[in-house]
Amino acid sequence: IIVQSISTIVLETECNAVVTSDGDLDITVSQAKKKVDGNDETGSIHSADGDVEMAEAAVKEDPVQLSIFSHRFMGIAEQMGRPLVRTAISVNIKERLDFSCALFTLDGGLVANAPHIPVHLGAMQSAVRFQVEYWNSEGREGIKEGEVLVSNHPQLAGGSHLPDITVITPVFHKGEIIFFVASRGHHSDIGGISPGSMPPHSSKLEDEGAMIVAFKLVKDGQFQEQGITDILNAPGKLEGNSGTRNLRDNLSDLRAQVAANNSGIRLLQQLVNEYGLHVVQAYMTFIQHNAELSVRDMLKSFASEHGSRAHAIDHMDDGTAIELTIDIDKDTGSATFDFTGTGPQVLGNHNAPPAVTYSAVIYSLRSLVGVDIPLNQGCLAPVKFVIPPNSLLNPSDDAGVVGGNVLTSQRVVDVVLRAFKACAASQGCMNNLTFGDDRFGYYETIAGGAGAGPTWEGRSGVHTHCTNTRITDPEILERRYPVVLRQFALRKGSGGTGKRKGGDGVIREIEPLRPLVMSILSERRTLHPYGMAGGHEAECGRNLLIRTDGVTVNIGGRCSTSIDVGERLRLETPGGGGYGKEKE
Repeated sequence: IIVQSISTIVLETECNAVVTSDGDLDITVSQAKKKVDGNDETGSIHSADGDVEMAEAAVKEDPVQLSIFSHRFMGIAEQMGRPLVRTAISVNIKERLDFSCALFTLDGGLVANAPHIPVHLGAMQSAVRFQVEYWNSEGREGIKEGEVLVSNHPQLAGGSHLPDITVITPVFHKGEIIFFVASRGHHSDIGGISPGSMPPHSSKLEDEGAMIVAFKLVKDGQFQEQGITDILNAPGKLEGNSGTRNLRDNLSDLRAQVAANNSGIRLLQQLVNEYGLHVVQAYMTFIQHNAELSVRDMLKSFASEHGSRAHAIDHMDDGTAIELTIDIDKDTGSATFDFTGTGPQVLGNHNAPPAVTYSAVIYSLRSLVGVDIPLNQGCLAPVKFVIPPNSLLNPSDDAGVVGGNVLTSQRVVDVVLRAFKACAASQGCMNNLTFGDDRFGYYETIAGGAGAGPTWEGRSGVHTHCTNTRITDPEILERRYPVVLRQFALRKGSGGTGKRKGGDGVIREIEPLRPLVMSILSERRTLHPYGMAGGHEAECGRNLLIRTDGVTVNIGGRCSTSIDVGERLRLETPGGGGYGKEKE
């Protein structure tokens, strides 16, 4: 390595460098080096027309190339998000950034993702794998070039909840599928019994909007507008239900997701042309294997310090238990995550399909690993899951699940981190607010406090764990919707005290300019976010309706109600728990 004042040069093996009298470097590459393809000694060769063909020699894992490919893959996923933001219309995707983009192997395994929404990522690979199996099953037409797939069904098709629509596109090379790219975006309305498609009191899946198990959004290169429109309007055929209230936004955002995927395809194909298909595929495998080894090392380290078994339990506000027992093999680093003891599925909508639990666990494990690795399928390779059927975390096909993705996922993370003694509880909720009427629906998640840990204070007023969205800017909120934002501030003193203080929640107060239906779907309104190692618990959240006569009414954790002009909805979100005993 030659370090100069304005540059750093890496001199590869079998190369010689001489410093000239002018201070330049004259580098001579040996003939033996020239015979090998320029990237590394993988055996790749370039044909006369520039195509890269696979040589017989196996690709050897190189740590430098591993880091390069890791960042290249993640960079592709990040760049997929840019055309999505630029071309989407909805506030949900364009402003709040409620979407995720990722790359997948031929069999649907997650390779790399942009740092978007954690709860989407583990679930997205379940969606990709389902579509691969579905369209390639006997009697079906397969997946062809020029086609794009779409789905959102949580229980049957690997979805998280119905508003999260996943668009999946195959990547072809010489007529064969080599990879998949996918984008998942939260659509602010897809029908259902209330505006915003996040009904607080839904008891079955059909209450929550349009359901898509498998549909080809693009076929023969043509966007199937009529077909997807029929699907999005289908809930309106059910009594008391409505089709989508934002069809224009839905169609625009779906087209934007297709464009994002096309961007990822173009960049992946450039990567293949640059390095060769076998090299790219090999490093996809190496990256997953590296993540697996990192998680195994973390699990073995924990087991050597704390024992081979860990256990934690927490409860939803309705009393339903989420119980986890982790058994770790100290020698191999394999682990069983056993959720036996978790309560039965509920009549409400905070049931969570297994894909959501996978997402929560993969996020937690990635957070516990002390090295920089991409979040991918390798993180779950050491883990075996036991999730009882018909439980809160593995409900029946027709159960309501819209709250499981945004509430229960956060509590699963709390339980996993509690079992590993990692940190105090964060707010344990996404504070889901929707409002609208028969002409529109709006949705947002609201920040709260983060839990403190052994070496850090909890952050105040942030989205935590499974959500990573922004809040809509006040100017955009008030310009596009008939509301006034009366207050948005930190909720001082709501974080738990301790040696390390938990973060504070926020106060958000909204007043409608015309009668609207406003709905809140939230947790931690009864049970406090726990502290750890002697730290104190945080304050619960509160949802308040301030009437025109000055009376303040507590509307509870889950409520949908009409709010008139002059009334205000005030949300006080939970803080994060404290860590460690306070000094006396």
